[in-house]
Amino acid sequence: MDDVADGEMDGLCVTDCTRCPELVEGRSQIVNGAGPDDADLVFLGEAPGANEDEQGEPFVGRSGSVLDDALRDVGLARPDVRITNCVRCRPPENRDPKVGELENCAAWLERELELVDPELLVTLGKVPSEHVLDRDVAVTKEAGDVVDARIGGRAQRVLVCVHPAATLYDRSQEETFTDTIAKAADLADLTDGAGGQANLGDF
Repeated sequence: MDDVADGEMDGLCVTDCTRCPELVEGRSQIVNGAGPDDADLVFLGEAPGANEDEQGEPFVGRSGSVLDDALRDVGLARPDVRITNCVRCRPPENRDPKVGELENCAAWLERELELVDPELLVTLGKVPSEHVLDRDVAVTKEAGDVVDARIGGRAQRVLVCVHPAATLYDRSQEETFTDTIAKAADLADLTDGAGGQANLGDF
């Protein structure tokens, strides 16, 4: 078990954390990542919403259904990938996580990615993209871009993606989202066809 100030992590799961008093007060539970502990493909969202806070699993609401459908279209299912968030406790009223909250949770994410060691990390939306890449990101414009990043001292290949919820409010984002998910499966070598991991050398 990893002990960090104001929190504990058992394997890939944060079992206790009191770093963000506002989030601690409002959460039902800590929402840890879900999926294989050796997944080649990890999806990163920003924070749990109401459904996730209630059920204890990331992306189980409408956005999760969109992601599940896109995975199914490329021959994958949720158990084939790992899904996690930058922040593990629901912000009040589903607001974006504050900078301090992202910073407080960064060590947990870094440890999770270190242990899983995925081939590819897909950032779902603006908040996780900017958090991981440490710069402003125009997600709609940069969706599908592959970037080499450093997360917690380790190199990580990152694929920028629009948030699945974007497709619910702007149908023009559907193709961008599904194309990026297909690219993610290919880059992580999870598709049946040729290519996959070998294509990483092209980016």
